[in-house]
Amino acid sequence: MYRARIISACGNSAGKGGASTKAGIQAVLPTFKPLTGGVTPDIPSVAGANGAITSPGFLKYPTNLVKTVTGKVGSGGTYNAVAPSWNPIPPANNAYYQAVNKALGATFNPQPANGNTYNTVIPPLIAANKLPHWLAIPGWLNPTFNTGGLVGTKLADLTPYLGGDAILEYPNLAAIPTGGWQCGVWNNRLYGIPSYTDGIGVAGAMLYRRDLLEDKGITPNVKTADDLMALGKEVNNPSGGVWAFDDSRVYLYQVFNVPLGGWYLDNGKVKNAGEHPQLLETLNFCNKLAKAGLLHPDSVAGVNTSNPSRFNAGKVIISGGGLGGVTASDAKNGIAAKKGYRVGILPLFSFDGSTPTIGLTGSSGWVSYLNKDLTPDQIKECLRIANYFAAPFGSYEYNLINYGVEGVDYNMGPDGPVRTDAGSNTAADNIYNFFGSAQASVYNAGYPDITRDLETWYADAAKHAYKPLFWNLNISVPDQYSKIAAATELEDAAKAVSVGKQPLSHYQDAFATWKSSGGDALTTWYQQNVVDKGLS
Repeated sequence: MYRARIISACGNSAGKGGASTKAGIQAVLPTFKPLTGGVTPDIPSVAGANGAITSPGFLKYPTNLVKTVTGKVGSGGTYNAVAPSWNPIPPANNAYYQAVNKALGATFNPQPANGNTYNTVIPPLIAANKLPHWLAIPGWLNPTFNTGGLVGTKLADLTPYLGGDAILEYPNLAAIPTGGWQCGVWNNRLYGIPSYTDGIGVAGAMLYRRDLLEDKGITPNVKTADDLMALGKEVNNPSGGVWAFDDSRVYLYQVFNVPLGGWYLDNGKVKNAGEHPQLLETLNFCNKLAKAGLLHPDSVAGVNTSNPSRFNAGKVIISGGGLGGVTASDAKNGIAAKKGYRVGILPLFSFDGSTPTIGLTGSSGWVSYLNKDLTPDQIKECLRIANYFAAPFGSYEYNLINYGVEGVDYNMGPDGPVRTDAGSNTAADNIYNFFGSAQASVYNAGYPDITRDLETWYADAAKHAYKPLFWNLNISVPDQYSKIAAATELEDAAKAVSVGKQPLSHYQDAFATWKSSGGDALTTWYQQNVVDKGLS
């Protein structure tokens, strides 16, 4: 089973099994209404194919912060909210938290939990019926938490409060693109509040060290897979400690037109991407790169992490990667190590030079849920708080939520807020964004060229976007298929082939075993319970 690092559905869950219907989803989705009177972006959003839309881009931080929330927000309630954190946990009731609570008129108690162990922290709370008032669940943990089994039993149904025009009471929430809300729909009811909604989420792209190629006088012109290999051979220099590639298999799937999300339809029949002919072509190409000595030896050995990364250190010239890593922070660190450091993004291309395609990932990988035990008035108060959290970039509320109080948590510099030591210890976690945030925007403080590069790439990619099978659909897979659906043995086999350790037949054998061990039964389940019922 082919599995990209980012899947096209919002998430799968264990349980009895099932999914929402198309009609059911449409009946509960909130009305979308763009916010008026906000800050005008330097690079407006661009609409593409199949509903893709780029995020607005900002080349400088707005100087006149606009207020988007008027009137009373909270009613004095107290709410405990749990979300994962990959930063040091701030002290409770710190000055930053106090400033936000003052603005809210309520006591919102963030309780960051270790992101590395979040998958083990929450299940005991579920089992003991001790869920917090508000819980953030990343999409990839839906199976672990059995989110499909929690909705309606432990998590509140928000359809009466947000479905259709009801959301218009919360203008910032209404401005979140519809795709994000679809990720909060389970069993034809709306339960979740999306965060980090992206109108053109993709698995990633092929990145290259633009500065190093410019030093060699090389301007990449990659139109085909053969062009990519030729570029790799041109820059490969093992004797100098530099290799052309890291293992980029999961980002080359889109180059070879492998269906994103692991499943596709062939004349109305559900098939797993593992049997798509282009998946074998992808593995064969990656295997050739490895056999040609173009892959860094640590990548072949399975050493996946280093500090700095092999790419950042200039030991690898070309690497697939998520575009979320192309940031001002990355540029700052890179320039500190090598003057002129700059990441380039290869324009979208297809393996054979034909018109490229790129699959859209789920519109939101982060959804938060309210406890079912909350009263209607408490739910409404929480939604007003979420509306505050969802204020867009350039607003007063966004600035407070993300940076805290000026002179305490940050000082305003020429490129926007600069965190103080206190702010770095408390406000840098962006904890509030996990409980509601506006449509994604693109801003890189002090590095406007990065924003321009990203917006240019996304505008082109949007023209070629498609919605994969099961896009933005929450599916509860029956418990008996949970292990076969994970398909870890297939991921291991694909990895072994792509780095040259095993021949292509190794993956074919693994896939045949997967099919006979339950893969065919899982495929039939998707056919009968999702596709044939018109749910996809």
